[in-house]
Amino acid sequence: METNILLDLKDVNKVFGNNHVLKNINLQIERGKFITFLGPSGCGKTTLLRSIAGFYTVDQGEVWIDGEMVNDLPPYKRGTPMVFQEYALFPHMTVFDNIAYGLDIMKRPEGEIQQRVEAAMAQVKLTGLEDRYPHQMSGGQQQRVAMARALVMNSLIILLDEPLSNLDAKLREEVRVELRAIQQELGLTVIYVTHDQLEALSMSDQIVVFNKGAIDQYGTPHEIYYEPKTQYVADFIGTTNFADAKVVKYESGMATVQYGQAGDTVTTETSEKLAVGEEVLLCVRPESLRIEQPEIGEFHMTGLIKSSMFLGEKQRYFLVDEIGKEWIVDAYDIGKKTFEGVVRITAAAEKIHIIKKTDS
Repeated sequence: METNILLDLKDVNKVFGNNHVLKNINLQIERGKFITFLGPSGCGKTTLLRSIAGFYTVDQGEVWIDGEMVNDLPPYKRGTPMVFQEYALFPHMTVFDNIAYGLDIMKRPEGEIQQRVEAAMAQVKLTGLEDRYPHQMSGGQQQRVAMARALVMNSLIILLDEPLSNLDAKLREEVRVELRAIQQELGLTVIYVTHDQLEALSMSDQIVVFNKGAIDQYGTPHEIYYEPKTQYVADFIGTTNFADAKVVKYESGMATVQYGQAGDTVTTETSEKLAVGEEVLLCVRPESLRIEQPEIGEFHMTGLIKSSMFLGEKQRYFLVDEIGKEWIVDAYDIGKKTFEGVVRITAAAEKIHIIKKTDS
């Protein structure tokens, strides 16, 4: 019986010398999803990708693909083609021959190879460029060739290791949109490695956030951004404000917390199970704060604007509150209106996210 789980990682560990790179990784990935491994350099995301592909052998744990444990299978038998950061194209081969390489190795019939290569080239908008060589193509075109070479294998999973990092910003955005469209159109299962938060948020069905070889959170872009499980995730994804607070009431997923010098309180929904008296962190995104007079029941405080920065679609303010804590507030669609001096900043209660103080 076919399960919707295509990739199942069970207690995966990988050690290089004295460096424990992957620490008890447990992860299930569904068919047809675009999954992003996100984190800073050295966090283990590329090592895990290469372990799935079979380029690394895991030291402990199991890698299951489509119901089969593949720990002992070589890369070419796993059905997990990989698109590398540097594309890894053969410079002496034409575009057609680069894309057809895997099928040639499998000794597929010539007619089938022709048909599948032409279909893959059409999917990535390379039709008509069959006879060109890699050095005759732009970076974006080379990236498409590498993607077509993976697509042509009709594989269960396609692995992408920071494939857009060599492109300029504008081209990155264009190819990002194309990749997501191809994945959705063909129903592909894609695992994409990046350290770029915008790429992760804009392309993914699910994001895996790595922290020093472990998974801190696995969830949708909305959950990762607005409901981070740890301070590390909240701080790594975008810009955020943190404030110390204490739980004064908790009942059925609703928590009232006390914060600030005046002992103000705010009541908000939370998925955390909290105890009265517990010290927590409030996480508030800059775009969730407003500079205006507060309404009853909202999160609010007084702050002094120290400086501001115009960022096109928004004005970013840097404030200091009455206890010397710094805050960042983003004001959108401001026109010519700007603020100075002492102001009140507010946020709707549902925009306040509570994080338990469990980080080391």
